[in-house]
Amino acid sequence: MTTRYDLSEPSLRGAAGIVRGGGVIAFPTETFYGLGACPFDARAVQRIFDLKGRDFRSAPILVLIRSRADLAALVSEITPAAERLMEACWPGPLTLVFHAAAAVPSVLTAGTGTIGVRLPAHPEVQRLLEAVGGPLTGTSANRSGQPPATRAEDVDRALGDGVDAVLNGGPTPGGLPSTVVDTTVTPPRVIREGRVSTASVLAIINSMAA
Repeated sequence: MTTRYDLSEPSLRGAAGIVRGGGVIAFPTETFYGLGACPFDARAVQRIFDLKGRDFRSAPILVLIRSRADLAALVSEITPAAERLMEACWPGPLTLVFHAAAAVPSVLTAGTGTIGVRLPAHPEVQRLLEAVGGPLTGTSANRSGQPPATRAEDVDRALGDGVDAVLNGGPTPGGLPSTVVDTTVTPPRVIREGRVSTASVLAIINSMAA
């Protein structure tokens, strides 16, 4: 049976304990509800793929971090372009793709050897990350191909008791997802345009040569 939590400090600690124990939680973000698990726990990450009905080889799962200090355990290289984009857009709706560190499970990267990372600005997500004490997966809490969840009830309908706990923060605003930029190539490439425009990303990158 899925445990229901609110966003109080005791609830966040309870949800964090589930994550540290290898569980999967759903939580509200600045757009939709996400699925959270420890990114270093291959079994928990595989559960997320199973819940979403998604082949683990189809696409990597992005990771949310508390601060740039969390990158040390997740990525093997930070390019000058990535540094510039982080300085300009983090915290915020920009996901950067890096070469993954050796400790990152291949199931998380979908065998690509790369990892998408975002530093969110949303205060409730940051509170959850602090309670967890480390990075957390942040893929949308829905079945692949279905609309993303904007309410805890949507998560229940889509995933049932497959999630160990749901943090109910009320309805989320929806809207555009984060912009995704691959910094493992030169020049960096916009994979998905979202809340940060392609023009803004290119302006930041091009300013390095000025």
